Amino acid sequence: MEARVATERDLDLIAETLAAAFADDPLWGWAFPERESLARWWCFLVSSALRYPWVWVADEGAAASVWIPPGGVELTDAEEQRVEPLLRELTGERTAEVLELLDRFEQSHPDEVPHYYLSLLGTHPDHRGKGLGMALLAEGLERIDSERMPAYLESSNSANDHRYERLGFSRVGRFTRPDEAVSVSTMWREPAAERS
Repeated sequence: MEARVATERDLDLIAETLAAAFADDPLWGWAFPERESLARWWCFLVSSALRYPWVWVADEGAAASVWIPPGGVELTDAEEQRVEPLLRELTGERTAEVLELLDRFEQSHPDEVPHYYLSLLGTHPDHRGKGLGMALLAEGLERIDSERMPAYLESSNSANDHRYERLGFSRVGRFTRPDEAVSVSTMWREPAAERS
């Protein structure tokens, strides 16, 4: 696997990879049933995250990860003001439900201890089963361990929880989709040196 820090030139490629990766996701497929809308949403989030050198792309778009470093934010204040109008455009009458979902993410996010936040990790369906996503995650965690920092993520698909656990994450909480049909695991990982 060849991984590198993404640039603005990679934005559309990453958004498309993530839209394909999450098209059938029980959480994000529900929030954005139209793949084009999901791609536009990821484009919005990734474009903000590119201000940090923690957006990674593997094998020219086969997989991508988006980390927010300690002290960073997913969206600037100005971008936060654009969320509701963008969701109205992308989700129409379901905007209130999707806003509620985003609020549940926000309410569950720990803020007591500085940490790296894995905002997004996805592998394009054409490349699933090769271990690219987990290899990309492991590479990011190695860098994070070198800084002796913890990491946090939300697992929107319980089928992936065990993969995260194999890399040192533990479930610390959960919340549900607004219709209560799907649970999201919140997961925390102490630095490797503190887990030995």
